[in-house]
Amino acid sequence: MAHVVVFDYGSGNVRSAVRALEHVGAEVTLTGDRRLALESDGLFVPGVGNFHACMAGLRAADGPLVIETRLAGGRPVLGVCVGMQVLFDGSEEPSGDPQEGLGEWPGTVARLRADVVPHMGWSEVEPAAETRLFAGIEGERFYFVHSYAVQDWTLEPPTGAFAAVAPRLTWADHGGRFVAAVENGPLSATQFHPEKSGDAGLALLENWVRTL
Repeated sequence: MAHVVVFDYGSGNVRSAVRALEHVGAEVTLTGDRRLALESDGLFVPGVGNFHACMAGLRAADGPLVIETRLAGGRPVLGVCVGMQVLFDGSEEPSGDPQEGLGEWPGTVARLRADVVPHMGWSEVEPAAETRLFAGIEGERFYFVHSYAVQDWTLEPPTGAFAAVAPRLTWADHGGRFVAAVENGPLSATQFHPEKSGDAGLALLENWVRTL
């Protein structure tokens, strides 16, 4: 049984994530303990609300170092919602005031270009080819609640012998295309909430847990 730590750094209600991961067969610990977060088979990084507040909470809990150390050792991390957004260079939230992120991927989180914001509800996604997260659920819908997203992917794909490890991108649309999920070696992330996406979300989490 894979052991997953849901990183508790004050980002909001994460009990639904714990229950969902337990439902798909993981042993789950909800904690902000740095040692447990480093040693677990998988680290689930939630994120609810404001980018600035989530980054402040992560820094206070040594989250940036925990995530960087895990990735340096090839140990899996899954970021969700703002937990995905903080993995990029930064965000324009709140109110266009640039905020620095973790810089694992280049790009800036920007306000959605849609008539109705926030984007709240169920939406289809366009999974990447050879996806692992969406295996068997490529045509399903997932639950989104957000006003900001990454709308341009600027990381150049590797070539030659390393081409096989190019990041796999999944897109969605709300007033324009935005990145809905990324699979990049040990680092994966979703803009939607898999733990609130019914059977499809549970299947995605099960796919992730199976890779641990």
